[in-house]
Amino acid sequence: MKVRLTINGREREADVEPRKTLLDTLREDFLLVGSHAGCEHGVCGACTVLIDGEPSRSCLMFAVQADGYDITTIEGLAPAPGELSIVQDAFCETHGLQCGYCTSGMILAAHALLERNDAPTRADILEAISGNICRCTGYGQIVEAIEHAADRLRKTNVPRGGRP
Repeated sequence: MKVRLTINGREREADVEPRKTLLDTLREDFLLVGSHAGCEHGVCGACTVLIDGEPSRSCLMFAVQADGYDITTIEGLAPAPGELSIVQDAFCETHGLQCGYCTSGMILAAHALLERNDAPTRADILEAISGNICRCTGYGQIVEAIEHAADRLRKTNVPRGGRP
């Protein structure tokens, strides 16, 4: 089937089998490999993308189901090639990542939170990332990264989430 998707603000088209997941389509057809296949059951969050601004598991959705939705991958958060969004930069500054496997999902969950709440509490942050599993950091530095990003966003003229 032919599928037309809006990915990172750009219309894209591919021929896919109806059973092909959005995750596999993003990675194989569009070479957007920032979202990872983890558990493939929607439990770990490594495959998280934003669908109409909400964190969603791309391993649980067929590509044909995504037609008409606005999809944002980790590659779509950067304000320009070679740059990092404020949220991405905060993860680097606070060492909110180690192996990096969960990082794109964590950053997208944080981005979605900060789009709707520019002053999240620690409880808000924990709730926002609760669907994402990290096996390396113990979450402390991830929470610190999101708090740091929220603080930086409140002090800049950049719209929430770090995208101009």
